[in-house]
Amino acid sequence: MQFDPAHQSPADNYKLITNVVVPRPIAWVSTQSDTGVVNLAPFSFFNAIASNPPYVMISVGQRDNGELKDTATNILSRGEFVVNMVTEELFDAMNLSAADFPPEQSELDAAKLATSPCVHVKVPRVAQAKVSLECKLHSSQALGNYTLIIGQVVMFHVADDMLGPRLHVNNFAPLGRLGSPSVYCRSTDRFDIARVTFDQWMDKNT
Repeated sequence: MQFDPAHQSPADNYKLITNVVVPRPIAWVSTQSDTGVVNLAPFSFFNAIASNPPYVMISVGQRDNGELKDTATNILSRGEFVVNMVTEELFDAMNLSAADFPPEQSELDAAKLATSPCVHVKVPRVAQAKVSLECKLHSSQALGNYTLIIGQVVMFHVADDMLGPRLHVNNFAPLGRLGSPSVYCRSTDRFDIARVTFDQWMDKNT
């Protein structure tokens, strides 16, 4: 079947794109309001987009009334945020943090999470997260009813017990988002196959 986004509802387009562009990593984003409240919310419109220098992007939808969500408001106001990666033991806390808490109430307190200070940004990171990325706002762009946010990673936090030689990361199994509204996946089933070079392909086909 074929589906023309121009002839479908936004809800149907959301359902299709979130069910076919999978799996998506989850950015568990901590930000801080101008009044000092630390906000924590998950976003699966997220990925790494460059390495020199390192950049990541998140896309934050608007509220039903058209207002910016707390995450976008805080990032645009203060110019910084932290991406905390979600592993399985943090799922319940992540799921709770997706609720529509009022701006004056921190999801960290509700989920009984601890924080640790960052190095280059004032926003704290989730202490229990095995990986956190300190980010400074590079740019933002309105895309329909979303705000695309690009952040430069200015500090990596990686649990000591996951680091091997030459910065190889071991035993890191973040969760991913599959379909909407609430389908997730584990990243524990893996395989490692070397890329084929053009010369190798030629050797096999000549």
